[in-house]
Amino acid sequence: MDDEIMTLEEVAKYLRLKPQTIYSWAQNNKIPAAKLGKEWRFRKSIIDKWFDKHIDDKFSEYFNEQNE
Repeated sequence: MDDEIMTLEEVAKYLRLKPQTIYSWAQNNKIPAAKLGKEWRFRKSIIDKWFDKHIDDKFSEYFNEQNE
């Protein structure tokens, strides 16, 4: 279910990162998140798009070389 709402801990496990990293990124608007009261929440479909964009940006030079 792509519209699944995830907790900070679930996102950390999903991305295989420490919860402290996800918390820091959320606080600094480096990852799309919504703060509900004292808790951070993430929509899985948006995290997937965010991750794909970051991977594409990171490796775009590599992909451009492959296409030349």
